[in-house]
Amino acid sequence: MRILLWDIDGTLMRSVRNGSYKDYTIPVLEELFGTSGRLSDMRVSGMTDLQIVFEALAETEISQDQVRAQIDRLCLRLTEEARRVTANGAPFFELLPGVRETLQALHDHPRYRSALLTGNIATMAQLKMELMGLDQFFTLPGAFGDESHIRRDLPALAADRIRKHLQIEIPPEHFIVIGDTPNDIDCGRHFGARTVAVGTGRFYSREEILACEPDAVLPDLFDVDVVLRTLERL
Repeated sequence: MRILLWDIDGTLMRSVRNGSYKDYTIPVLEELFGTSGRLSDMRVSGMTDLQIVFEALAETEISQDQVRAQIDRLCLRLTEEARRVTANGAPFFELLPGVRETLQALHDHPRYRSALLTGNIATMAQLKMELMGLDQFFTLPGAFGDESHIRRDLPALAADRIRKHLQIEIPPEHFIVIGDTPNDIDCGRHFGARTVAVGTGRFYSREEILACEPDAVLPDLFDVDVVLRTLERL
């Protein structure tokens, strides 16, 4: 058995317009904390949502403890606002090529089970899977960006939940982290998982990804047979 831990943004899907997450994040931060800090100028690819908020507000008077005290309200309002801005009929997110076909093939394969390992807060991840019609493919508990501001923490959280859910011991090397950024590869390697880099992210070149030494690199998920052959070697 191999457990596939999937990043979302840049790997499975992405926003139609770069930076559109700010449409719902900036108003919520201003509502809850009176400021969105430097969020409008940040590039956040590969960061957890909690890390994004911490760094956006780092130069303000809002402490990390104050953010954590509001985490439930923050998650609720971010998801409510995201649902509102995506409900007007205009395309907001797009599925990347081959994703649905690849996830279906892996779902049908006896060797693989899939879970989310994402910087998104849990409710936002659920909303995105719902909007894209992908939620049926992720049958195992995952780990999310409201649980830690350090992405390296997430694989161990997901692995502990999955072991308890399946009631079997699974060594780190039987997990495969799949993502599009250096942080995805780093968190997988830190945990001891295998790592697959997908070249569909907006912000990192192939050279930057290769420098992180993933176990495998895919240009995209378009060719299901190539994806399956790549995973089979891990």
